[in-house]
Amino acid sequence: MGNSIKMVDLHGQYLKIKEEIDLAIQEVIDSSAFINGKQVEAFAHELADFTGSKYVIPCANGTDALQIAYQTLGLKPGEEVLMPAFNYVASAEAAALLGLKPVFVDVCEDTFNIDLNRIEEKISPLTKAIVVVHLFGQSANMGPILELANRFGLKVIEDNAQSLGSEYLFPNGVRKKTGTMGDISTHSFFPTKNLGCFGDGGALTTNSDQYALTATMISRHGQGQKYAYELIGCNSRLDTIQAAILRVKLRNLDSYIQRRIESGQLYHQLLENISQVVRPAVNQFSKHTYNQYVIRIGERDKIKELLKEKGIPSMIYYPSPLHLQKAYSNLGYHSGDMPVAEKLCSEVLALPIHTELTPQDQEWVINSLVQSINSL
Repeated sequence: MGNSIKMVDLHGQYLKIKEEIDLAIQEVIDSSAFINGKQVEAFAHELADFTGSKYVIPCANGTDALQIAYQTLGLKPGEEVLMPAFNYVASAEAAALLGLKPVFVDVCEDTFNIDLNRIEEKISPLTKAIVVVHLFGQSANMGPILELANRFGLKVIEDNAQSLGSEYLFPNGVRKKTGTMGDISTHSFFPTKNLGCFGDGGALTTNSDQYALTATMISRHGQGQKYAYELIGCNSRLDTIQAAILRVKLRNLDSYIQRRIESGQLYHQLLENISQVVRPAVNQFSKHTYNQYVIRIGERDKIKELLKEKGIPSMIYYPSPLHLQKAYSNLGYHSGDMPVAEKLCSEVLALPIHTELTPQDQEWVINSLVQSINSL
C-alpha cells in the first residue's frame, strides 16, 4: 500500500470531475477567448460569493497578488512591512522587489502563525503594513491583530494562499472567512492549494471600492482605459482556461475542504498516544482546513528518510526561516533572532494530505511513522 500513497493526488481528484473539466476546457478552446474570456469574470463573481468579499481581482499567481497588494496600498520604497519569519518567501520577495523592507516577526510554536505578542515590538515609524499569513489552513488570530493595526494606523494584508475556505471566529461571535478581514487579501491557485488550477493562478479580494479599482488597473499595465496608463502596473492575468477549471473546482470546494478536515482529524486521533510527535494545534477561533498536516518531531531528517524507504512521501515546510536566508542577509538578522521559527525549521514534517487520501492510507502512514521512530 505504501507505494501507492502520494503527497498530493491531483490526478485522482481530476478523474472524479473529468467530464466537467474536459467540457469546460473545450468550451474555452471553441471560443478561442484565451485571455480575459467570459469565464474569468464569472469565476471572480463566484469566488466573491464563496468568500463573502465585495470584489475579486483575478491575476496570474499568488506572488503577483502580493506585489499588486503592496502597490495598491501605496507603499513606498524604504517603508517597512511586518511578516512572519516562518513562511514561504513570496511575501518578502514581492516586498523587496518594490524596495520595501521586510521586517520579520517570530511565530507561535504550536500553530506556526505569526505571534501576536511579538508584533508590537517590531513596529517603527517606518512600519506601514502587516502581512498576516494564514499558514497550512489555519487562521491567524485576526481580532487582536486588527485592533493593533488600527491603533498604529497600519494596513493589513491577508496572505490566504494556503487557507481558502478557512474561517475565523471573532470574540463577539461573528464568523468570517480568511481573506475577508484585512484591507486587501491575496490568494494562490497553485495546483496543491485548497482550490488549485492546472497551472498558475491567483487573485486579490477586498471590500474597498478604491482598492479594487486600483488593483485591477495595476494588474492590467496600469490602464484605466485601453492604452491610457494612469499607474505603473504589471501584466498579471488569470488565463481563461484556468478560470474555467477553477469554476468547476470551486463548486466542489466545500466537499474538498470537508475531506481535508476529516483527514486532519483522523491524523490527530492516530497520533494521540505517540509521545515523540507534536501534533499541530487547532485554535478554538479557527476552522482549520488542513492544506498541510504538519507535525513536529525529533531527528526529523532521519525520520523523513526512513519514511521514504517505506514508500511514504513527506515534505519539510520550511527548512530555513526567512530571516536567515542568504537573499535577506542585508537586513542584518542573525541566528537566534527568531528562536521559535528557527526551532520549527529543524522539527517540522508535513505528512500526506489531500482530497483522495483514504483512512487506510493514513493508518499506513502512521504505522510507518511509528516503525521509523522505533527503529532509531
